[in-house]
Amino acid sequence: MRRKLAAGNWKMNGTTAALAEIKAMTEEVTGDIDVLICPPSPLITGAKSVSGDIAIGGQDCHAKPSGAHTGDISAAMLADVGASHVILGHSERRADHDEQDDDVRAKTIAAWEADLIAVVCVGETLAEREAQNTLDIIGGQLAGSIPDGATGLNLVVAYEPVWAIGTGKVPTTDQIGEVHDFIRAKLERRFGAGVGRSVRLLYGGSVKASNADEIFAVSNVDGALVGGASLTAADFNPIIKALNASL
Repeated sequence: MRRKLAAGNWKMNGTTAALAEIKAMTEEVTGDIDVLICPPSPLITGAKSVSGDIAIGGQDCHAKPSGAHTGDISAAMLADVGASHVILGHSERRADHDEQDDDVRAKTIAAWEADLIAVVCVGETLAEREAQNTLDIIGGQLAGSIPDGATGLNLVVAYEPVWAIGTGKVPTTDQIGEVHDFIRAKLERRFGAGVGRSVRLLYGGSVKASNADEIFAVSNVDGALVGGASLTAADFNPIIKALNASL
């Protein structure tokens, strides 16, 4: 059975004062689901010191283990300071840094070599949605971004429609279900039914306490990758509670 996962992506937000929010989030964590917070890399060590049963992850890593890459962070460095996961291929990385599927694939391999769980993001733009190309886009990103060797232990896939991230717009539950069912089928065909069914699928895109119950009831939604609503315990704890209630 796939364990549910509530993951928070803090993006470029937070200072050491914000670590108190992670500590407050631990109050809602039970042994029935997994919770992950991915703060900016300077906060990872501090986050680990207060996170209790909450896993801590990075927001990106370089494909190379070391070298002349000023400002970049290797997967091994993330693991060394206590990270267990890393987000890869987020739409903001794809857009702001022109990351392509091949780049995400190489970073995923690097993450696995460092024993990190890769949270690989896929998603379509509004123009692609309106052109009815959503499934073609998602299928291409899955094929190009995920290397061979995926398992339910080293991979999480997050569907984040680009047009819903930080906009307050949320796809209908039918739209979310269509994409998640499609991703599940794609993974099963490529990796076999056992592996395909073991990979957790998260939904991300304006998830908040007011819509979490509805989203978590959708087919093949195993949790959420949450942005702004993961920055405070007041906003994130109700989402954790909703995920627990969905079991």
